[in-house]
Amino acid sequence: MIKQLTIDLMVIDLDNTLYAADNGVFARMDEKMIAYIQRELGLGRKEANVLRVKYWKQYGSTLKGLMVHHGHDAEPFLFEAHDVDAHELLSPHDELRDVLQDIPQRKVIHTNGTTEHAETILNALGIRDCFAAIYDIRFNQYTPKPCVKTLQQLFAQEGVAAAQVLVIDDMEDNLMVAKQAGAKTAWVHPTATQVNHGWNQAAVSFLDLKLEASFA
Repeated sequence: MIKQLTIDLMVIDLDNTLYAADNGVFARMDEKMIAYIQRELGLGRKEANVLRVKYWKQYGSTLKGLMVHHGHDAEPFLFEAHDVDAHELLSPHDELRDVLQDIPQRKVIHTNGTTEHAETILNALGIRDCFAAIYDIRFNQYTPKPCVKTLQQLFAQEGVAAAQVLVIDDMEDNLMVAKQAGAKTAWVHPTATQVNHGWNQAAVSFLDLKLEASFA
């Protein structure tokens, strides 16, 4: 499919990029985070949700805000937030599997979630074996995307130059950092074909990306 693509590595976001998380996965995670904040900080549901969103926008993850402002340990929050039984909402995706298997380049997941969450999602979709590695929120001491240092560490870990990497994500802030690091970029978003963008490619879904095209 993309044997002429001028890259050596694909770094692919998970939720809302590789698959659409609006099928209930995100909703369940949001509720888990709200319940955690309510309980641990003694807040009402509305206040807890406001704080969840505030920290997510400010730091890239709600967890980072809880660590910075409240001294919370990461692991209890991560375990609770991702305990959503995602396999109940997802099923094997044969078309996605075919597309991924047709990509000869090495493919890795980069997510602000946990490896355990990613494993659950990928297994439910029937595509876990399509990815060589998972880089999760723990990779750089719980530092969430967007972070240029984390991406540079990921590239170094993989032994590839940034110019030979394609980063695929639904969040433009994450792609801005990837572009800053020197990588090629692809944006997956429902509005991708309706607005001007500064990425190498954009599509409304992962399956709609024209990965056979040159990114030189």
